[in-house]
Amino acid sequence: MQYVIGIDLGTTSLKGIVFDKKGNQVASASKKYSIIHSSRGYSEQNPYDWIDACQYVMDKLFSKINDLNLGIEGISFSGQMHSLVLLDENNSPLQNAILWNDVRTSHECKEIMSKFGKNLLSITKNRALEGFTLPKIVWVKKNEPKLWEKVSKILLPKDYLRYELTGQLNMEYSDASGTLLMDLKQKEWSKEILDFFEISNKILPSLVKSTELVGVLKENIKEKYNIHKDVKVFAGGADNACSAIGAGIISEKNALASVGTSGVLLVLTNEVHNIKNTSLHLFNHVINNHYYEMGVTLAAGSSLDWYRKTFYPDFSYEELLKETENISAGSEGLLFTPYIMGERSPHPDSMIRGSFIGIDSLHKRAHFTRSILEGITYSLKENYEIIKGERTETFDSIVLVGGGAKNKEWKQIQADIFNCPVKSLQAEEGPATGAAMIAAVGLNWYANFEDCAQYFVKYTDLVYPIKNNVQIYNEYYEVYKDIYNQTKGLSSKIYHIQKK
Repeated sequence: MQYVIGIDLGTTSLKGIVFDKKGNQVASASKKYSIIHSSRGYSEQNPYDWIDACQYVMDKLFSKINDLNLGIEGISFSGQMHSLVLLDENNSPLQNAILWNDVRTSHECKEIMSKFGKNLLSITKNRALEGFTLPKIVWVKKNEPKLWEKVSKILLPKDYLRYELTGQLNMEYSDASGTLLMDLKQKEWSKEILDFFEISNKILPSLVKSTELVGVLKENIKEKYNIHKDVKVFAGGADNACSAIGAGIISEKNALASVGTSGVLLVLTNEVHNIKNTSLHLFNHVINNHYYEMGVTLAAGSSLDWYRKTFYPDFSYEELLKETENISAGSEGLLFTPYIMGERSPHPDSMIRGSFIGIDSLHKRAHFTRSILEGITYSLKENYEIIKGERTETFDSIVLVGGGAKNKEWKQIQADIFNCPVKSLQAEEGPATGAAMIAAVGLNWYANFEDCAQYFVKYTDLVYPIKNNVQIYNEYYEVYKDIYNQTKGLSSKIYHIQKK
């Protein structure tokens, strides 16, 4: 039997998944690790935790499949985007990685946009937000100059993990486009950006395609698992890009709505264009010469998680969501905005905070629960509507992944609010599936990702919008869109009182 392994280095855990050549999932394993919050707004991780987690996952996979050592042909990777890994002259981490959800760089973002904003948008098609890599670099240079002097290489998380497995330093286009250091169209490090921010090109790795063969598994790792042939290692992709191909988003006719810790609305495009709302993002895709546009709800699944842990810790998600089936569309006038950690798209605002609007004495627990599901979906719809407005063609369907794909009622809510048929995956394994598909295409098991998806990606039946619900949600959506402008001033005042 022939196998590929897809490894996803996520924010809270590392996952590995094994597929055979027919696209059958054979085994999977995962390992959690911690996030370090040393100060308010700081979010860091120890890169060595990723290495330990990868070793644990590999051990599990090889113990589950008797002939994996004989059949393993390729490995590829997916990983959390933007997070900054600084290496010394020996390619060892100088400090904890600064994660994508670290928000210490608000001042640096404002500074970058005021001094270089138009140029940045022209070159990268993205504005400086706290999540991106460039503001983190600017922060380190300003606040830890002695540390910066020791920096020999800059990598992103999955690229550091891949280095540890192969000894080769690279970064592929889909992840590099999220650093704000790369010219999106030319697919090269931008000399203009590097010169302006005084960043040496020598500390950046070479750029490669996602399906490019970048090395083979180290000999000591092969010996550990009794592997007697070279195992080809392919560059991989950013987690959202891998999620997209793992969900079969390989055509401009489909969109992806993902609800994890954050929420993502993503579509494919084959051209570089200036997006209408500069808080949306345009990145290189893992499919060569393609791109993807996306908007991000900063606290999607984490809003529901916060709600359950704060108010109903003894309830499971299933118990809470089951109650929503008896509540009508619109939660009888109760609206929720998922701004509990600020917002990213289409409102880049670190000070905005969440709201329940329209609370009535008749509202019960189920109303609040349903309003959270609806509020998260309204937020994603704002991005969906902006992207739709840039296109002449319509979407055939929206593929749901993450928490929003696991509950029958939430799937119907999304179909109704988006006013578009939705479907989910029969077996969802997230970005790790996309990573495995990259290895499969890199090995020439399939001619392209379209062929690969025929084997790897299988859907459930479509869920269609209910006309009456669509009408109700359209009215509430217009109210929802007003809430940001009505509450941003109040949120700003509250923020500054807290800062005193």
